[in-house]
Amino acid sequence: MEVSDAYLVLTGNERPFPLMAGQTWTIGRGEGCAVLLDSRLVSRLHALIQRRDAGDYYLVDLGSRNGSFVNGRRVGLPLRLNHQDRLLFAEEELVFHNPKGTNPPAGARDQTTRNLPTSTLQRQSLTTIVVVDIRDFTPLARALPEALLSQTVGTWFLRVGQVAEQWGSWAQQYIGDAIMAVWVHESTAKASADLMRALRAACEIDRTTRGVSQSLVLPTLLRIGAGINTGPAILGGSDYTALGDTVNSAFRLESATKSLGCAVALGEGAFRALGDSASLPFRRCEVQLKGYESPCPAWAGSFEELEKYVNPRQ
Repeated sequence: MEVSDAYLVLTGNERPFPLMAGQTWTIGRGEGCAVLLDSRLVSRLHALIQRRDAGDYYLVDLGSRNGSFVNGRRVGLPLRLNHQDRLLFAEEELVFHNPKGTNPPAGARDQTTRNLPTSTLQRQSLTTIVVVDIRDFTPLARALPEALLSQTVGTWFLRVGQVAEQWGSWAQQYIGDAIMAVWVHESTAKASADLMRALRAACEIDRTTRGVSQSLVLPTLLRIGAGINTGPAILGGSDYTALGDTVNSAFRLESATKSLGCAVALGEGAFRALGDSASLPFRRCEVQLKGYESPCPAWAGSFEELEKYVNPRQ
């Protein structure tokens, strides 16, 4: 192995794991993981490492039971890795080596955070939350060989994260087989334009998901559901986490798409923020969201209908 190659080294036995071919490497105890760890405390699909187009590497936790840590800090959102970072998965520690890579100056921000508001520590902001979840993931996970499942999850996370970033998402959080993307609105007046970018991102994520199915030749087509809402949220701390009722309702709306028989559900806040919502070809309905005392209004539709709305000339 050349010193310029990125790789992981397992502490204790100094076993190397090269990060060379491909763009994603899964970490876990399941057969087929590129970084196979022999510990019952490590999840079968615990985390993955992504190599972005710029050549830098990110660690993504896949909703693991015991978490992923970098230099003692728990990873909630994808975290850029620097040479000699120490990665901990349960009691298994690895050291990331990338001598060819360049670490950012002390205190410098990662470029992916360029759209952050001035202050992120416990700041309440007007946001749009998009939650996207893979439909029928459990039976798919049982049907696929673990190597192909790892490749599928890793590829989907990588491409969906790239789409969200390209459309201006402030941050993305990866949770099991779902992704939450956050758009921060500087003002109420700008919320409509930002929301349209979030809706276009949702449509592109749908197309990207179908593309992953075709490129990996999966036995069934990957399908997703999306819950979208706009409203105040608390943006907190160094993990760039969004919290609050707007976030909770977006997750509940995504879950409700199954009972509503639709692919996309918008909450009342998102519907009102659109401005020209009268032309939205979604049906209004009342839905009982988990954890809410009374039914909530929602607007349900398909990705095809949403595509026509956000790109009317196509």
